[in-house]
Amino acid sequence: MSSANITFGFSDEQKIMRDSVLSLLARELPVDRINELDKAGEFPLDAYAALADAGWMGLPFPEKYGGIGGSYKDLTVLTEALGYHDTGLAAGYLVTVIYAGMHVYLHGSEAMREEFLPQIISGAKKLALCLTEPDTGSDAAGIKTFARRDGDDYVINGQKIYNTGAHVADAVVLAARTDPDATGYTGMSLLLVDTDLPGVTIRPIDALGRHTIKANHCFFEDVRIPVSRVIGAENKGWHDLMECLNVERLCLAAAGTGNIQRIIEHTRDYAKQRIQFGQPISKFQAIAHKFADMETGWHTARQMSFHVANMLDAGENPVIETAIAKLHATDACWKAADLGMQIMAGAGFILDYSMQRLFRDARVGTIGGGTN
Repeated sequence: MSSANITFGFSDEQKIMRDSVLSLLARELPVDRINELDKAGEFPLDAYAALADAGWMGLPFPEKYGGIGGSYKDLTVLTEALGYHDTGLAAGYLVTVIYAGMHVYLHGSEAMREEFLPQIISGAKKLALCLTEPDTGSDAAGIKTFARRDGDDYVINGQKIYNTGAHVADAVVLAARTDPDATGYTGMSLLLVDTDLPGVTIRPIDALGRHTIKANHCFFEDVRIPVSRVIGAENKGWHDLMECLNVERLCLAAAGTGNIQRIIEHTRDYAKQRIQFGQPISKFQAIAHKFADMETGWHTARQMSFHVANMLDAGENPVIETAIAKLHATDACWKAADLGMQIMAGAGFILDYSMQRLFRDARVGTIGGGTN
């Protein structure tokens, strides 16, 4: 990872963390294995377990639950490294630890935290977030999935779609209407639902990219859960969803930033070896211009990501800044992938090289996690 010399004031511990994570991933999930899993459409379970065994699932959680209690900057360092190595594994980490796990930590009851956080940290349980529905994407407040109160239980009916990693999740954080008379941003609750309950059906969706993590179509038919599985206050789920947006978008920006660097390195290695007109194509000015654009996108995305991390660590609420960082990083990542494909030309288009996978995986960044 050639960005090692640009550390934005990393502490010695953060440098060691980054190098340790990259070494672990190079050992547990080499590029050839990533390409194999991509073709097979399989999640890198062994690499995920290795991250858990090393303690990285617990980075943002307090020590009392078995975590590390790291800072937002620590989380950015880790997520950038994950995105650099493989965006599928990065997404698998984020959906469990951030998209779903942070809701349990920030808004769950103490009993829920004590039950689930240690299992998330150990890798024993994987989670996912179920928010988007067939008829509601950006208009998340328009969800129709309903949870009817029945004594000490809720009975859930509805559908969710494009739910990353739900097919390998042991439980999902589900957004549902719990007040039949409420509309818009009111009357929504977050529920923790085990995926092996009767009435839960999860169907992976064939998509252009991210074959190792997959989006899913989830069905809930008369699914019964106890009231104790409500995360936070009943009917206040929208506020809780919004509270987690800053860290979610920071992580998307950081993962996208790491992926840009991987794309640049992969493309540059090829350009230095590809000989045309008696010299490597990397020496042609037209190619250099493309690399300049890719590097500009990477450097600015990286600066934005660590700037936002520092703001969060300082106790600020950078809603605008996190949105900008996510937008810019994912846009720059897609542009870098497109330029990389153009530089590699026919070689980038065939399945023997990783470029086509990097190209496919980069496209969803501008759509997911809040469309650009």
